[in-house]
Amino acid sequence: MSVSASYRFGAHRPRVVPTTRFYGLLLLGMIWPVLTSFLPPELLPLSSLPRGELRQLLSYWPVGLGLVLMALYDLLVGALTLWDYYQSGQWQITLQRQCDPRLSIGRQNPIHLIVQIGASLPLTATTRVELYDHVPAEIQSEVPYFLFNAVPNGELTLLYHVFPPRRGTFTWSGCDVRLRSPWGLAWRQWFAALNTNVDVYPDLVGLRSLSIRLSLESSGSLRRRRHALGGTEFAELRDYHLGDDLRMIDWKATARRGRPLVRAMEPERDQLLIILLDRGRLMTATVAGLKRFDWGLNAALALALTGLRRGDKVGLGIFDKQLHTWLAPQSGDSHLGHILSHVYQCEPVFEESDYMGTVSAILGHYTRRALVVVLTEIIDEVASQELLGAMARLTPRFLPFCVALRDRHIESIAHQPLTPQAIDVPDQVTALYEQAVALDLLHQRQRAFARLEQQGVLVLDAPADQISTLLVDRYLLLKARGRL
Repeated sequence: MSVSASYRFGAHRPRVVPTTRFYGLLLLGMIWPVLTSFLPPELLPLSSLPRGELRQLLSYWPVGLGLVLMALYDLLVGALTLWDYYQSGQWQITLQRQCDPRLSIGRQNPIHLIVQIGASLPLTATTRVELYDHVPAEIQSEVPYFLFNAVPNGELTLLYHVFPPRRGTFTWSGCDVRLRSPWGLAWRQWFAALNTNVDVYPDLVGLRSLSIRLSLESSGSLRRRRHALGGTEFAELRDYHLGDDLRMIDWKATARRGRPLVRAMEPERDQLLIILLDRGRLMTATVAGLKRFDWGLNAALALALTGLRRGDKVGLGIFDKQLHTWLAPQSGDSHLGHILSHVYQCEPVFEESDYMGTVSAILGHYTRRALVVVLTEIIDEVASQELLGAMARLTPRFLPFCVALRDRHIESIAHQPLTPQAIDVPDQVTALYEQAVALDLLHQRQRAFARLEQQGVLVLDAPADQISTLLVDRYLLLKARGRL
C-alpha cells in the first residue's frame, strides 16, 4: 500500500526565469557601441550647422548610434525570449509522489516521483527539466534535486530516500519545477502543489524482516534447526538425522515404522512475557542518530512480535515517574497492531523514572512466572541504585532481564589510540582526559551489570543500533533452554 499525490500543470501560473544564454546575448549587444566608436565623425556633415551645443552634441553621433543599435538589439533579444518562452507552453507535465503511508524511523525510506510528460511536438523534440522536491525540514534526506531531458509523451520515475529522525506526522508541500524553452533563452518555472501527509512509525521495515525470518524458522530446515535447540513440549516425530541426540529416539515408533524416529521438541508456548520500556530522562539522549527511547521502542516491538509468533502472551508497559502506558498480556498476531497504535506517539520526558513503583505494580497484579524485560540505561551503581533494587525484587517469582542500550561513541573514545606527536599539548591533554572519563564510565557500568548478575538478573548490554536483533536472539535462546 502506498500514498500518492498528483499535480497537473496549470494549477499555478508559471513565471519567466532568464537563462545564462539570454544574459550572454545581452552582453553580446554591448559590441555595437564599440563598433560604431570607430566610425569617423566626418561621415555626418556638421559644417552647415551653426556652432553651439547642438553641433557639439551631434559630434558624438557614432556613440549614440551604437547605443541605439544596442537598444534595438536588446529589444529583439527580449522579443525572441518571450516568443521562445511561450513556445515552451506546449509541454505539459504531470507529477505524482508515491511513498509508503507509514515510514520507518531510523531507516532509509524510498520516495518516488513519477513524471508524465505530454506535448504536441515531434518525438525528436527534447527539453531540459529541473525538479526540486520540498522535504519537511526535520527529515534528513538525500538532495531531492533532479535534472533530466524530457521527451514528448514520456514517463520517468525519480527516486530518493529520506531518514526520519523522529516519529510523528509530516507533510510534503510540493515541488519546484523548471522547464527550459526550445531555444534555451528562458526557464518556465512554477511551484507544483503536491501535498502528501505521511506518518513516521517505529521501525516497521525491521518488523517486516523479522516477521519473514520467524516464518522461515517455522518451516523447512530452519524449523528442524529450531527443534534441535531443544524445548519442553513435544512437536512431532521425524526421521533420525546424523548428530541427533540418541536419547530422543522414540523406540516404540521406530519399531512400528521400521526406521529410526526421534521426538522433536519445541519451546513451551502460552508463557508470559512482560516488556517494560523506560521513557525517563536517561532515554532522551541521542545515540546513533535517534533518541535512546526510539531504539528501545523498536527493540520492544521486535520482542513483542517474536513472543506473539512463538505463542506467548505479551504485555507492554511504558513508564517514567509512573506507569504511563500499560497493555495487558494477550496472545495472537492482532495484539501487535493494538500495541503499535497505543505506543506510536509516546515520547521520552525529562523526568526521573520510578523503577520501584513500576515493579511493585507488576508484582501486585501477576503471580504467574514471567519473563520481565526492562529496557533502560545504566550509568553506574550509585545512579542506578533504585533500578538495581527493583530488578532484585522480581526474583525469584519472575525471571528479570535488564537490557541497556550502549553508546558506541563512548566506546570509540575509550579505545581510540593516541598519537602524542601528531597533536598539540593542549589537545593531547583534552584527549587523555576524555579517554579517562570514558574508561571510567565503562568500568562503572560493568560493575553495575556484575551486581545485577549476582542477584540472578539476566543482562544484555549492546549497541543501540543492534539491540533489536540481539534481544530477539537472546529471547529465543531462553525459550529453547526452558528458562521461562
